[in-house]
Amino acid sequence: MSVVPADAVPGAALAVEEQPVAGPAELGPRARLWPALVAVYRAQLSRARVARIPLLFVATFQSIGIMVLMRGVVDGGGEARAVVAGAAVLVVAFVALNLLAQYFGQLRASGGLDHYATLPVPPAAVVLGAAGAYASFTVPGTVVTAVFGCLLFGLPMTHLWVLVAVIPLAGAALAGLGAALGLLAPRPEFATLLGQLGMSAALLLGVLPPERMPQVVRLARDLLPSTYGVEAFARTFGREPDWGFVLGDLAVCAAVGVVSLAVATWAYRRAAVR
Repeated sequence: MSVVPADAVPGAALAVEEQPVAGPAELGPRARLWPALVAVYRAQLSRARVARIPLLFVATFQSIGIMVLMRGVVDGGGEARAVVAGAAVLVVAFVALNLLAQYFGQLRASGGLDHYATLPVPPAAVVLGAAGAYASFTVPGTVVTAVFGCLLFGLPMTHLWVLVAVIPLAGAALAGLGAALGLLAPRPEFATLLGQLGMSAALLLGVLPPERMPQVVRLARDLLPSTYGVEAFARTFGREPDWGFVLGDLAVCAAVGVVSLAVATWAYRRAAVR
């Protein structure tokens, strides 16, 4: 029995040629913002969880040490309120400005942005997910710092619940700024430097009482996003807080947060296409 090759059979080539040619495969739909944001947040949370203990200790002890030093020159009143509020928000600034700028600077330098660019994830989800994951670790340190400061300076703890609004709003404003600094810096060393300078500005302009600052420094203080979170928190230590001013300061934080996160998203797109 002989075996005849398939190409020797009459009409075999024609049959092969008549088969329809498959077109290019269609890409799946782009992920929506909220599911993508949750996925990036969980991934970044598990990654940053390794460093959560150093984050909590360094950020918290730094703020507590500053309050202990300021206790020798500040007795009470409005200056004590400014010190405690500034030290509490400084925990958020340490992570949102310093560490987040370093993270995005290293991510850009190591080519990590290429990984996210290949995923069907909106740029805003990457920025918000990373910022939210790092900011999540600041909650315990901020609360501990605020409670310690109230005990140290004899301030009431009745309205500490306002931290529920201060932490995310001030964190969003500072996180957007930190991410933008890290993504726009040409080298990771510059991103680290800019993040540390931003945290130093939050330290000096946020913790020191504004009454003792020159007018020029006060104007610079008004340009810092964390200032309005500090002011909102400091106002709640009064006997009868003016909640209109508190809400006004929180609204400014929210507006600056939207703008800074939009700038960070633009910086991410700019860095990802290079």
